[in-house]
Amino acid sequence: MVAATLIEMIGGFHTVCCVVTQEFLEFARSRGNDLITPAPQHSFPGLEPGDRWCVCAQTWQDAADEGVACPVVLASTHEETLQIVALEVLVQHSFENNQSRFSESTS
Repeated sequence: MVAATLIEMIGGFHTVCCVVTQEFLEFARSRGNDLITPAPQHSFPGLEPGDRWCVCAQTWQDAADEGVACPVVLASTHEETLQIVALEVLVQHSFENNQSRFSESTS
């Protein structure tokens, strides 16, 4: 299982554990963060809709602001996320609470 840790990587802290959707992947790519293309030199497999991955809280918040946030796995999301994203917003987008709705958007 993927769990967010407070490790600073390129672009910020990857603290939001989520189930990526095509909309989110396209949004991130449009912002210069290509999560789709594999990067073997960084041991990055490339992501497909339905994959779980930890993303930067600010990227996720920006996606939420644009209406394309992907579902969040609350139990695996680091508490430092709350410095950027309101708990209410995370709960609203939680995978656990919206599994049936989000499963349609990942296929």
